[in-house]
Amino acid sequence: MKFSDFYQTPILREGARPGDLVRTRPVFASQLAGAAGAWQVIYVTTGSRGQLLPASAIVLIPEATAAPGKTAILMYCPPFRGLAGVCAPSQMLATGTEPDTYAIEAALDRGWVVAIPDGQGLGVGTGPHTFLAARDGARAVLDLARAVYRGANLDLPVAPVVAWGYADGGRVTAAAGELQPWYAPEVDLRGIAAGAVVSDLVAVAAAISEGAGSGLGLPALIGLSRAYDQLPLRHVLSEAGVQAVAEAQYLTGVELRERFPQPLTHWTKGADPWNDHWWRRVLALETLGHTKPPMPLHLYHGELDLVVPVRAGRRTLIAYRQRGTLVSWREYEADHRSTAHLAVSDVLARLGEDLTSRPATSPTPTQPASEHSEHASRP
Repeated sequence: MKFSDFYQTPILREGARPGDLVRTRPVFASQLAGAAGAWQVIYVTTGSRGQLLPASAIVLIPEATAAPGKTAILMYCPPFRGLAGVCAPSQMLATGTEPDTYAIEAALDRGWVVAIPDGQGLGVGTGPHTFLAARDGARAVLDLARAVYRGANLDLPVAPVVAWGYADGGRVTAAAGELQPWYAPEVDLRGIAAGAVVSDLVAVAAAISEGAGSGLGLPALIGLSRAYDQLPLRHVLSEAGVQAVAEAQYLTGVELRERFPQPLTHWTKGADPWNDHWWRRVLALETLGHTKPPMPLHLYHGELDLVVPVRAGRRTLIAYRQRGTLVSWREYEADHRSTAHLAVSDVLARLGEDLTSRPATSPTPTQPASEHSEHASRP
């Protein structure tokens, strides 16, 4: 099967369930010295209206599995890479173009399996990526955990799950903790780490619409309108904005910042597009901290972060504490990018402690892979 053919949108079989594997294939992740093998996978997840959708991911196998009681399946959600399909982690790791592998390598070195969802709209699918739609991303995370449990041909141990993400990826993992009890109760999710997380998008709207994060305003509009396809996107855009969206949905994060650095209002009809009543409703739906995740939550943030202001992260901490969540907090004297690097060892240590935080639940029994899977030996 050719590289591009693998990511062709499949027709889901009748009776498909969230978490079912559609197809798999082994690949080589040249950037990761600690990976004994890697699998690209296509699996089933659900959209914002409950519809079944295909999603893609990559599953990385460590050189040496951790000792019993210390092994884990890490669901890792990197920060925003862009809106286009070429930004999919499962493709970037297979082509050797992933910009930051430090955290992934560190997890593999602990003997953990690392599973990285592409997120809706990246990899398989029609795009663009549903940037900032945390619950869409959370369902993709939980369904990937199901797929790993059910992937008999992946040759993986059944182990507790931990989740880790940064920035937009952190919002996704935090939302996964909230959704797990009712959406995927069979997934044994023991702990979550989330960095640079904003619980209320209204609190960060100004930061992503102008100033240091202004290049994220237009992708935010595009990503949320993709997740909530009833949103009247053209309703808030100027004529120049309509043309910008047509181009932006096919760009990487670097290309977006270079091509569209202007404040969001440069592309909209009004001075505050987020204040449109349709968009206010979506921002409310995307607020985190409404429910209490049953597993420990570790939040961290950079004091010098200009992309996601630290005050927004502190509000996230307060929101979860008010719900009675077992939540910890750490601040680093660093900016947005540096904090992601500095926190790696602390995060992995914290998640390692979480593996013994509560009794294991009974995961979904291992099931044969879909009849559409490519049966191949472990790479």
